[in-house]
Amino acid sequence: MNIDEILSRGVAEVIDKNDLEKRLKSGEKLRVKLGIDPTSPDIHLGRAVVLLKLRDFQNLGHKIVFIIGDFTGTIGDTSDKDSERPMLSSEIVKKNMKEYARQAAKILNIKKTEVVYNSKWLKKLNFSDIGFQAEAFSLSDFIDRENIKRRLDTGKRVSLRELLYPLMQGYDSVAVKADLELGGTDQKFNLLAGRTLQKAYKQKSQNILTMNLVAGTDGRKMSSSWGNTITLKDTANDMFGKVMSIPDNLIVTYLTHCTRVPMNEVNVAEMRIKEGGNPRDEKMKLAKELVKMYHGEKSSIEAEKYFVSTFQKKEIPEEIAEFNIAGKNIIEATLASGIAVSKSDARRLINEKGVKINGETVISVDVTLKSGDIIQKGKRFFAKAK
Repeated sequence: MNIDEILSRGVAEVIDKNDLEKRLKSGEKLRVKLGIDPTSPDIHLGRAVVLLKLRDFQNLGHKIVFIIGDFTGTIGDTSDKDSERPMLSSEIVKKNMKEYARQAAKILNIKKTEVVYNSKWLKKLNFSDIGFQAEAFSLSDFIDRENIKRRLDTGKRVSLRELLYPLMQGYDSVAVKADLELGGTDQKFNLLAGRTLQKAYKQKSQNILTMNLVAGTDGRKMSSSWGNTITLKDTANDMFGKVMSIPDNLIVTYLTHCTRVPMNEVNVAEMRIKEGGNPRDEKMKLAKELVKMYHGEKSSIEAEKYFVSTFQKKEIPEEIAEFNIAGKNIIEATLASGIAVSKSDARRLINEKGVKINGETVISVDVTLKSGDIIQKGKRFFAKAK
């Protein structure tokens, strides 16, 4: 991929584009930074979009710095939240981040990646350090942010802890001497804080590249808390099925942001859809491409066959994962089998008639599973009770 495409494909904004483009074309090797807070145990495609962009820079020979926010993860980033994000215990964050580097290795060449944890430097800061950093910002800088202003206008609480988060992410850039930081559009304020703090610490201010956010399977922003994610840890069959469930209007977005299918082919796919072609055909190609990226070509072929035989022909699969859920209530059973991510999610699925037992729609939560019963969620997920 050439420099022009790297700076445009899936990109929302580049600051300072002229400077970054000049440095890239000069052959200078940059330190390119991305930080991810382990607020959930899985990396989903929404986050993989930025990881793919990191790989593009890595393929050009730049140094990738992948920061796992084991410290910032406990504090909580409020950039994309309309309510206060609760603090997480260090135990939960530690548990969540166990496989982050392994998951990132599905995309990055992890052996050539500088993987670091921001507790290494953030734990050492004292009030004097934080005072110095805070001096670089005004209160209005923080409260003028759209989501913070909206919360204040509606009388919702905004904690001082939340206002300090951008300082921490910004100091990450100082600590690793970043030349370029990547992030989603919701991270713009935090990314700019890195530029401000680098200037305060007499470093050259990093350039910024923001990526468009990708919607989840239900059309809302992809979020682990909403259960609408496609994760790098999903099985090949689950990944294929989830991709097939996305709204048709996301096909081109996913091809552009989540794959590296050449853009001329993406444009052809978009044209076929606009001219009346069946979106399902393009979605099948997208699903197969994504499964190939994360599970290999053989698995993508098998997943396609599984989807066609199971869902298009409405057959129940021969092999269904078994769980010790016989004798459990349907709410507990959907949780234990992974069909639901929480009790409220289970109740929502049942209320929306999205759960079946042995082919019959579940209409009450007062149902107990028997050995051999098969639970089905929509058209993709099956679990057998034992």
